[in-house]
Amino acid sequence: MSLLDRLLDFIYGYDRVRDAADEPLDLPWTRRWHHVAKRSAGPDFRREDYRRARANAREVARITLGDELWTRAQRQGYLDVPSRHFPGVTYRLRIGRRVEVRCAPGVRSPWPFSYLCVNPTYPIPDEEFFAHLYLYLRDREEEVIRVAAPQPWDQILGRTF
Repeated sequence: MSLLDRLLDFIYGYDRVRDAADEPLDLPWTRRWHHVAKRSAGPDFRREDYRRARANAREVARITLGDELWTRAQRQGYLDVPSRHFPGVTYRLRIGRRVEVRCAPGVRSPWPFSYLCVNPTYPIPDEEFFAHLYLYLRDREEEVIRVAAPQPWDQILGRTF
């Protein structure tokens, strides 16, 4: 079994990796999710489904970030990502919360408010989205700059659970 097959097996909890012929690929970002209540994965998600999804999300986040960063995020409650586009600006990521924009003394924020709202397109566990957002800010900051909505206050994210 390839590494990719083992990762897919772990993430999705399959007893076996399914062939593409067995089941069509799920593309959740192509559907509308407005009917799903905030902080929910939908009405058909059971308590056990949430438990399994969150456990998988923690492992995905740990594997994605690496043990050192994941341990630091757990210990501190956040990770700081320095901006590559705005000198003196740092993004503070907290699991399930808005991105906090922090500026070095004398540096003016590129946004009018201290928080950026970035929500996933579809419901996803908090810790998994945290890892996604870390990678986006580290490697594709321009995309976050494009989609982020500046906000005057902190708040939990609406599309994560």
